Amino acid sequence: MKTLNRICLLSVLTALFVCFAIFPAQADILTSETSVTVCKRIAPLLETELSALGVELGNPIFIRIFKESHELELWVQQDEEYKLFKTYEICNLSGDLGPKLKEGDAQSPEGFYSVSERQLNPNSHYHLSFDIGYPNTYDKLHGRTGSALMIHGDCISVGCFAMTDSRIEEIYTLAQEALRNGQSFFRVHIFPFRMTEANMRRHKNSNWFSFWQNLKQGYDYFEKTKMPPQINVAGKRYVCAPDYTETARNLRKSNKIYN
Repeated sequence: MKTLNRICLLSVLTALFVCFAIFPAQADILTSETSVTVCKRIAPLLETELSALGVELGNPIFIRIFKESHELELWVQQDEEYKLFKTYEICNLSGDLGPKLKEGDAQSPEGFYSVSERQLNPNSHYHLSFDIGYPNTYDKLHGRTGSALMIHGDCISVGCFAMTDSRIEEIYTLAQEALRNGQSFFRVHIFPFRMTEANMRRHKNSNWFSFWQNLKQGYDYFEKTKMPPQINVAGKRYVCAPDYTETARNLRKSNKIYN
């Protein structure tokens, strides 16, 4: 327990972002007790639940969001694949199906994003939060603007994904401990809906159908492999490729050397 408390305390030092607010002073980050208190309270409960799944707190995580059904899936890595830990109900999100286009449109994003340690914020006005990394390279190439797009607590949203305080405490702790344990960043893939063939047919007349077909490539890859793909951008489109770690594993299995 002393080790767990030390990990929880150290994680506060990495938080840099505020949701819909100015950047906090360095002293505020260093003295914030929110994530320390939450981690001490939530971690033992999470460890018990994760143990039942055969995984540990601190294992790499992956998040998928489905806007139409208001669902956030949190996956945890076990050996060669990710296992679904929980599906959380999103309390509130704003806008319609389709990507965010510009600052102030109150639209929640769609696409492939990543979160590193510096994007965590225990001093959010919405309890706890982390910035998803919008706009990414794809968004910028398409002239899309916006900032401070978060997954956070409370149930108020202007482009963010509001989870309620109790849900964000679990999600934030899992994210914080995965990053603290060596995961350099975790991926957040945001889809308009579950991209089954039936749902694609249902939305075939949308102006965003071509964009969604591009997103579906990443969705299908994970559905098939249970490993999140590496996402690149080429020709102003997302390009789905095997993750570096997966490629390395496959090469090791075939006795080839990976440099």
